[in-house]
Amino acid sequence: MKRLSALFLALVVAGCATVETIELPDQVTVVEASLPPAKSFSTARPSPPARSNTNIASDFLSLHFELESGAALPVFTRFETPVTVRLTGSPTASMQQDLTRLLNRLKREAGINIRQIEEGQANITIEAVSQKDILRILPNAACFVVPNSSSLEEYRRDRRKIKSSWTELRKRERLGIFIPYDVSPQEIRDCLHEELAQALGPLNDLYHLPDSVFNDDNIHTVLTGFDMLILRAAYAPELRTGMTRDQVAAVIPGVLSRMNPRGDRVPVQPFTDTPREWIDAIQKSLGPGAGSPRQLRAARKAARIGQQQGWTDHRRAYPHYLIGRMEQFRDPNEAQRQFQIAQQFLKATPGTEVHQAYVTTQTAAFALAQEKGPSVLPELNRAIDVMTRAENASLLATLLLLKSEALKQAGQIQQARAVRLDSLGWARYGFGSDLVAQSLSRGNGRRNTDGTKDG
Repeated sequence: MKRLSALFLALVVAGCATVETIELPDQVTVVEASLPPAKSFSTARPSPPARSNTNIASDFLSLHFELESGAALPVFTRFETPVTVRLTGSPTASMQQDLTRLLNRLKREAGINIRQIEEGQANITIEAVSQKDILRILPNAACFVVPNSSSLEEYRRDRRKIKSSWTELRKRERLGIFIPYDVSPQEIRDCLHEELAQALGPLNDLYHLPDSVFNDDNIHTVLTGFDMLILRAAYAPELRTGMTRDQVAAVIPGVLSRMNPRGDRVPVQPFTDTPREWIDAIQKSLGPGAGSPRQLRAARKAARIGQQQGWTDHRRAYPHYLIGRMEQFRDPNEAQRQFQIAQQFLKATPGTEVHQAYVTTQTAAFALAQEKGPSVLPELNRAIDVMTRAENASLLATLLLLKSEALKQAGQIQQARAVRLDSLGWARYGFGSDLVAQSLSRGNGRRNTDGTKDG
């Protein structure tokens, strides 16, 4: 199994190194100027929501009237005036580009009257700060949004006051979003999508949603067709700030019928709420250094709970995927068994193509280690199409690297080289140019085959 371990470790996005090795000689130095240009996505292609409006109406209420902690929100809130956004701090060029693209999507797909301003007080201030500054305040947060603050310093000063409490919020007029500037372009963009969406609309995340960024599994990285429908509905004329849950429940079915008529023709799907015990187990299984005995026990507990609940959806699959990731270096065969269980449930659940692509990175890597690369080319091509549409550059780079190795095993050397170069362009956006250059020159750090980083 030595080759298998080397392959996993090589998926640091070493675009010009051979897959069989994890280090290049010390004298090899790769500078950013020698890398291909970073790639970026152009026109968004979100899939429309494929679930019943009855289910979506229930989701709308849970998203807007509850917090992730389980606390209830007494009234519906949104911006009641045209929304202004200001970018402050130390933003990167990619941050501005992705913000412009996101604002255009919000105007076009969600119908929200929103625009960026260069100076003055904005309804939403996005401050680009260092990752270290964020972690000083919230040690487990990549980025976050708060009410009634326009700078990190203001929030730091007032974070324990009523003005900073979501449960005390009765109207939205001024919010602050804090995003690190010293991470990869994709991480910045992902934060923009999730935090700006929450600043405008839902404050909750729901694990049972298969097609949304409003889900703590982080499978989707940009706003989906479902998300845009939820935001469009939040700004419907039938709704207004201050409405109670019952008042919103009375009008939201009509709003969705008008905005999403196809949803009235989709059969209602039964679903169960996600118990707090399962959520706690999943959260314990995640985090830095994934694979500790404590985290593995937590993932297995979540798998047992899913079985006891009788789930057959993506929530049933997710713990098995996590177990597989934890076991991939210790027991590759057991890891593959876990990935196969996850894929079994995902393939039986509509709307989980993105989830399936995550698992494909793992199963394809194993096949390549067994010199079975040509057999997984069709599967890799499907996953690459899915991730292109989902705009996940880090996973796309990894899938292309796997495809390059599969093509090499099939004897298609020239095509393999072209695909590997393509992978490196996406890696610069998904992982960051500095990390890619360091990986090429030193092979340091270790990333899982789905693009997440251990340690």
